[in-house]
Amino acid sequence: MFFQGFLKHPVMVGSIIPSSDKLIRKMLAPVDWQNCKLFVEYGPGVGTFCRPILERMAPDATLIAIDTNADFIRYLDATITDSRFVAVEGSAADVERIIAERGFAHADYILSGLPFSTLPPGVGPAIAAATHRALRIDGAFLVYQFSPKVKDFLIPHWSSIDHDMEWWNVPPAQLYWAWKE
Repeated sequence: MFFQGFLKHPVMVGSIIPSSDKLIRKMLAPVDWQNCKLFVEYGPGVGTFCRPILERMAPDATLIAIDTNADFIRYLDATITDSRFVAVEGSAADVERIIAERGFAHADYILSGLPFSTLPPGVGPAIAAATHRALRIDGAFLVYQFSPKVKDFLIPHWSSIDHDMEWWNVPPAQLYWAWKE
């Protein structure tokens, strides 16, 4: 399913295989799960991060997964039955409207594996700006990419950005945690 999604939409799906377990653990390590009520994921694909997020979330927390690929949304709806999970077909640039429609004022954490460097012109900056507005103070935008160019999208909005690499991933990934101050 993931490979089919890459073939149909190579610009929107950043890799031909899902992320490694090591990348998932490292990316989610800084999350304060006790104080997380809303976690949002952009581009969940087949749910590689969704399941580990749900395993860590509190019983009263919500995970909203936003994807433009209707095939992925249908797949997620059919395979993830957790009542805390909401799959939404739409654009990450509309995150503010999407979370407001579900009764939230802000997100605690937003995760993205979207390939910012290959998105159509203007889309990456729009997503970064909307993400910053949608996050609570002390919340974070968690981004994993195969290109360090994503930092160019983060710098205009976040002054506190942590960075690491995950070499045990195909391909190796850049990891960023942009904290809203």
